[in-house]
Amino acid sequence: MASKLLRAVVLGPPGSGKGTMCERIARSFGLQHLSSGQFLRESLCGGGEVGILAKQYLEQGLLVPDHVITRVMMTELEKRREQHWLLDGFPRTLGQAEALDRICKLDLVISLNIPFETLKDRLSARWVHPASGRVYNMDFNPPHVQGIDDLTGEPLVQREDDKPEAVAARLRKYKDAAKPVIELYKSRGILHSFSGTETNKIWPYVYTLLSSKIPPILSDEEN
Repeated sequence: MASKLLRAVVLGPPGSGKGTMCERIARSFGLQHLSSGQFLRESLCGGGEVGILAKQYLEQGLLVPDHVITRVMMTELEKRREQHWLLDGFPRTLGQAEALDRICKLDLVISLNIPFETLKDRLSARWVHPASGRVYNMDFNPPHVQGIDDLTGEPLVQREDDKPEAVAARLRKYKDAAKPVIELYKSRGILHSFSGTETNKIWPYVYTLLSSKIPPILSDEEN
């Protein structure tokens, strides 16, 4: 492992393959994959003050606000001061990016640029296992049994905001919130953008970039 700690972020709209990309990077380079969605689910189950607060918003069908998700993430990052990590799903807004600045300096930001039509198709075909957050896509990553989670046998659901009529508004909202975040990291010279429609085709370029920052523990072919 490199002696210097590497702190990286993957940015991308819903359906861009952020989770898949983060898993590959984590596996190939020994970085901890820190998912804001996973931490939020854990805080909801844990029943602490932040979890109770987040639950109140979610039960009303509202987005969890910046100050709540920021508290969740800052708590988790404080525990990992001596670790290499990769953030997934955070920061989504300028306020979150500024909060992150206060506790650490990022080395690298990867931005995934996927065409709107591709995102729309992916999201509309996406079903999830609510308890774990496992995601299936009916086109290229379907469950073994339709409508059933592979590991638990529990039913899958389609999130309200993945339904076709909600997708366009959701993508617009992401774009508006993400634009100043992307501009901030671009101005610092740490933003690297990758465009395409398939994670497998983008991956080799991401692998090459990361290899210039930290020694890989798996070859490109092994992943």
